[in-house]
Amino acid sequence: MICFKSPLLQANTASTAPSQTLSGIWTRITFPEHGAGPAIRSPGIKRTRLDTRKLPLRATPPSPVQPFHNIATAYTMTPRLGLLALFPALAIAQAQLAPDADTSSLPHDTLFSPLIEVKLRATAHNISGIPTQYPQYTTRDTGEWVYFPADGWTTGFLPATFYALRTRAQLCDNSSGEAEWLDEGRRWATGEVPLETQTSVGHDVGFLSFPFVEELEVDPTNTSAIEAVNDFANHLAGRFSPIVGCTRSWDSADPTDFQVIIDNMMNLEVLFVSEGLTGNHTLRDIAMSHADKTMVNHVRADGGSFHVVDYNATTGAVIDQRTSQGYSNSSTWSRGQAWGIYGFANMHQRTGEQRYLDTARRMAAYFIDNLPSDNIVPWDFNAPLDPPRPADSSAAMIATNGLFLLAIQENSLSPANNTGALYYTNAAIKILSATTNAFWKPDWNSLLSNGTVNNPANPPNNLTGIVYGDYYFVNAGNQLLLSGLTRCH
Repeated sequence: MICFKSPLLQANTASTAPSQTLSGIWTRITFPEHGAGPAIRSPGIKRTRLDTRKLPLRATPPSPVQPFHNIATAYTMTPRLGLLALFPALAIAQAQLAPDADTSSLPHDTLFSPLIEVKLRATAHNISGIPTQYPQYTTRDTGEWVYFPADGWTTGFLPATFYALRTRAQLCDNSSGEAEWLDEGRRWATGEVPLETQTSVGHDVGFLSFPFVEELEVDPTNTSAIEAVNDFANHLAGRFSPIVGCTRSWDSADPTDFQVIIDNMMNLEVLFVSEGLTGNHTLRDIAMSHADKTMVNHVRADGGSFHVVDYNATTGAVIDQRTSQGYSNSSTWSRGQAWGIYGFANMHQRTGEQRYLDTARRMAAYFIDNLPSDNIVPWDFNAPLDPPRPADSSAAMIATNGLFLLAIQENSLSPANNTGALYYTNAAIKILSATTNAFWKPDWNSLLSNGTVNNPANPPNNLTGIVYGDYYFVNAGNQLLLSGLTRCH
């Protein structure tokens, strides 16, 4: 996610209360390359022995499940960590997108159309009370949302979109909109609370955490949001194998088959946010280990990527490098490539390590260099043109945000890499403009059409609106506003 500067992000960092950490039982173990440290316990997950360079502090027990906006009182952050440890983008608030970027192609009236709020308000009001069903994608013909139970990997995107609309209302001096969208974000996020202790989404708890991380930007003292972030981080950490060096993505009937997908780079953010809340540096170690392994085994020499890497859980050896949702084992699935750009740019933002910036640059170069002349992102960069390959507007929106984040990283360097920031900002604007002009759907429930959920499925699941495509579409507009590259109506 891109973090936005806000007057609501002020926090009292002078605390007299003890720091809190993840709930659970901690035991000493061995982690390669570092010393001894605690084990991480994840609810419903077999305990995984890990290591850190510092012992965690004692946790406080979680409170009963309730609507989280009603229990924002008891937590203050430690002076050592503070708000910037949670949201590092605030520390580089002056490092924005290139101010001299070419915005002439931006479809301003569509990016900030009143229909965005109209559509999302209708979706919000479609379910009353605490939601138990969430939209994931639309039908191909009428563009109506298809709803799924809350225990799914995409559930966090709609409430996170409501938080993004709150940010937009704030950027556009719309105080009534701020209150409305904050209420909807909180209501829809409350439906996720049971997933903190019982979920089948595995590694994708990072995506589930999105609205709770957004809530902490609004109210850093919200104990329910704090518990949600820590629980989800705890769950993800419980899927980590020190032998493999990664968190497990998909479960397998074969216990020795340890599957890791490129998408998992996006889930690492919850580990960093929880580290900022708890001071438990094991979480950072896990994130960096996972990113390092992904950098070596998922990213090819040309900057393209494999969707899936299978490891031997016993030895840590690579068994296979393949695809699941792309065209072939040797092709580059565009959404996976977009996840990688964003994920490695975020790893640089979180750690300052040059290797992550270099990897994000390589993956961005592949993405940009393999775009067709119309800048419409295909489902897979290596899929045949005949029959026509479907586009993926969701991959386009993820890549747009990833390139924006990469541009911000370039501007955060000392000295700033203004040339790089301009290059990535302009590339992102071209993708955003082309995708918006081609796939904005005024009469659909979703904002955009022509997303590809899973093209190899039988039948193919493509030509739809997708909830995470819409989330990144709104965030892209917000980043342009925040950087002063465009204005509200």
